[in-house]
Order: sequence, then C-alpha cells, then structure tokens
Amino acid sequence: MTVYSLLGYLCACMALTVAPGPDNIFVITQGITRGRKAAIVTALGMCSGVSVHTTAAALGISAIFYSSALAFNLVKYAGALYLLYLAWKTVRSRSPVTLASGVSLPAAALFRRGFIMNVLNPKVALFFLAFLPQFVTPAAGHLPLQMLLLGGIFMLQAVAIFSLIGWFSGSIGKQLLSRPHVAKYFDWLTAGVFTSLGIKLALAER
Repeated sequence: MTVYSLLGYLCACMALTVAPGPDNIFVITQGITRGRKAAIVTALGMCSGVSVHTTAAALGISAIFYSSALAFNLVKYAGALYLLYLAWKTVRSRSPVTLASGVSLPAAALFRRGFIMNVLNPKVALFFLAFLPQFVTPAAGHLPLQMLLLGGIFMLQAVAIFSLIGWFSGSIGKQLLSRPHVAKYFDWLTAGVFTSLGIKLALAER
C-alpha cells in the first residue's frame, strides 16, 4: 500500500470505530458502571476478537456465514444467548455499586467477556469479509497476508480509541458513583444493555 492508501484505510477504520454501535455502547456502560480499568480491559478483549475475524476472512472461512444461513444463525443465536445470560447473571448477583468496588470482576473475566461477545457476532465476521478486500493490492500477491496486516492495523487503532472511550466513560462513572441514589441503578443499566444487545443480535439479518 502507498502512504496515501494507508492513511485512507486508517481514516476509514477510525470513522467506523467511533461510529455509534453496540461495541461503543458496551464499553461506555462498563466504564460508567465498573470504572476505567474494567472498560479498558473489556475493550482489549473485544479488540482481540478482531484477530479471529481477520484470520477467518483471510482464510475464506467467513464466507461460510455469507453462504450458509444455518451457520450464520447458529453463531448469531449463541451470541444472543450469551448476552442474555450476562444480563441474567448481572441481575441475579445485584449488589450496591460503590467506588471501592468499581472493578468487581477479575481482569481475565472482563477480557474473556469482551472477547466472546466479539467472536460470537457473525455480523462482524461478514463486515471484515466485505471491508478488508477493498484495500488489498492484488498485484502485490499474498492476499491473505495483506488482509492479516490490515486487520492488525484495524485492531491497534480500535484498542486506542476504545481505551480512550473507556477512560472518559470511567471518569463520568466516578462522578455518578459518588451519588448513592444513582449508583444503585447501575446493575439494572448493565443488564438492560446486555438484554438490548442480545435482542438486537438475535434479530440481525445477513
């Protein structure tokens, strides 16, 4: 890729990353309800899932979701059920949120949650299958390698942007958590976000 092509690709990646969507909403929710660290760790997990989708697109595996409604629906409903399970788990273990317990889950659990959410979304797989080939250079050869490199660039900029979103949302959450009458509703807010994302994924079409 030329420098201008690379800059164009990077700008497109950044525009897509900052555009309002389920990932942004989820990171913001984690920042507000659990704090900066939780939001950033969750974002790292979600961005790590990009490596799976990029590899699948480079190897042509994502094309299965495009051609097979059964494969698409199986992964879609698995992701939706996982989100609804997280909503149920949040309400079931509901407890008052305080500044001292801003990160009530281990970092590994938060990372895993973000990773699974991203991987079990076939819409993301189809996105990379359609997006990455637009920026490869066929004459240069090694198309799978080019797609892997482009996916790596996308993942790095997503980590930077989502981390910033997590940091600022954590700052907002810190102010809200200092108000007990507001903080007690945070678990319901988190469960509501999980539920809405799960329903949206379940209703998604190829």
